[in-house]
Amino acid sequence: QVQLVESGGGLVQTGGSLRLSCVVSGIPFNRNGFTWTRQPPGKDREFVALNTQTGIINYAGFAKGRFTISRDNDKNTVYLQMSDLRPEDTAVYSCGVLGTANWGRGTQVTVFS
Repeated sequence: QVQLVESGGGLVQTGGSLRLSCVVSGIPFNRNGFTWTRQPPGKDREFVALNTQTGIINYAGFAKGRFTISRDNDKNTVYLQMSDLRPEDTAVYSCGVLGTANWGRGTQVTVFS
């Protein structure tokens, strides 16, 4: 059974930073790619970043220069380092396995001014 468990969300002031983690189990981690998405309140889910098993990394426009996706194959963990956070970054952030319907439940990030 595939499981993805996110953590690291919270309440942060504008300009602050957070690091989200996603621990993955039930699949061969180093042979899969992963993605972070987010769902702002009252809006649709949107793509944030992806990291493939071959090292390809891609970001949404709003994430470039502020967010960094990385992975630790020894810890079966995907990270999303976020800096210079803004109120519009407030959302539930979820990680998923690329090309599948496997997602975690998400972690809430709230940025206040």
